[in-house]
Amino acid sequence: MTFDEGLAQILRDDLAGMDGFVEKSMFGGLCFMLNGNMLCGVHKDGAMFRVGKQRETQALAIEGISPMAFTGRKMGGLVDMAEAAFANDGLRSGCMALALEFVTDLPAK
Repeated sequence: MTFDEGLAQILRDDLAGMDGFVEKSMFGGLCFMLNGNMLCGVHKDGAMFRVGKQRETQALAIEGISPMAFTGRKMGGLVDMAEAAFANDGLRSGCMALALEFVTDLPAK
């Protein structure tokens, strides 16, 4: 599995104290699930957030965010955050807020 453990620890710290989240190895990286739904994760080049299609345009306006395209095809509702942007607490928390808004509205699995 290829991901930066330091980035994973930042997400762990961001999500500390939140009930219902677990870590799961997925897609060659590490995903963080909230009540059984994918919320965010880290991979070899940065991080991804599940913001949903309705919040995607808003997320893409955040510096360092681009469409998620692991396989070369855009994955709707998911965005990628470059490692440099991820290191910025304000940028990361803005994207995390969008992801939490989306995922907390989903039924638990």
